[in-house]
Formats: sequence, structure tokens, C-alpha cells
Amino acid sequence: MKKLVLALSVIAFTACNNNQQKEQNTQESNKPVTEETVAPVETGNGNVITINGGDDMKFDKTELKAKAGGTVKLILKHVGKAPIEAMGHNVVILAQGTDFNAFANAAIDAKDNGYIPKGMENAVIAKTEMIGGGQTTEITFTAPAKGSYDFLCSFPGHYIYMKGKLIVE
Repeated sequence: MKKLVLALSVIAFTACNNNQQKEQNTQESNKPVTEETVAPVETGNGNVITINGGDDMKFDKTELKAKAGGTVKLILKHVGKAPIEAMGHNVVILAQGTDFNAFANAAIDAKDNGYIPKGMENAVIAKTEMIGGGQTTEITFTAPAKGSYDFLCSFPGHYIYMKGKLIVE
């Protein structure tokens, strides 16, 4: 029953949000694409990567870059206003070979573990704390071996829109 209520809430929120996005997209479709309208890729090779998430259930970046073995400081800013209970966000970087959908679906029932499924903790390379509107959190980790790694917000239903790739070179 909980999952059904949660799924219906996500669908209702998405439907309401899509109407606003369609209006925005119609207005913005005539604008030329510039560097200002495209979120830049940030590189972490001893550098700082900042990623923002808001009440619209979107990260401002879907691709991050790091150097293999380099130190990465990842800062997550929740630029929305909704509380953690309604619109919590985190960033979870998954190991290669992890079933993205299986992890995200199992996270729904892992509230007591920060929405990290018990038994799947080994699939996590790095994760931030779950935060609510106006909050910021950060982690420092060593970038894994060269390759492409999925990242997501593991709050129930958010992975549909809040996901991306960490590219390690």
C-alpha cells in the first residue's frame, strides 16, 4: 500500500511539474543554446565538484568527470525549499555492474538506512547524506578506476529524473 501511495504521489507531482515544464520549454525553444543554458561538466582531480538539486527533482548536472585515483570533493546543494521528508536529495555513485533499477527500487524500502538498500552497500562507491531544502552536504573520496559510473538520488522515485554519469579518465 505504501508503495502504491508513493508511486501515485510521484506521478501526481510529475504531472503537475510537466505542465510548468511544457510552458517553459515552449517559451525557451526559440532561444539559441549557449554556454549559459547548458550546465557545464565539472572535473574532479583534486578539484571540487558542486551539484545542485531542487524541488523540481532535477540535478543541474548529469555528467561529472574525474581523474582515476584523484581526490574528489563532491558538494551537494539542495536549492529547493521542501523539507527532507518530502523532497530529500542525496548523490549515490554506484560501482560498475550494479543493476541501477534494482538498486533504485530496493532503496524505496531503505528509509532507515538513508535510502541505501541493506545488502547493497558494497555497490556504493561514494554517497552524500540525505538533505532537505536549503541544506548542503559534502563528501571527499578517491575516484575509482577509469570508466563510467552511474549516480542517482536514492530518495524514492527521484532516480527517474535525478541521475547521471561520473566519467573517470
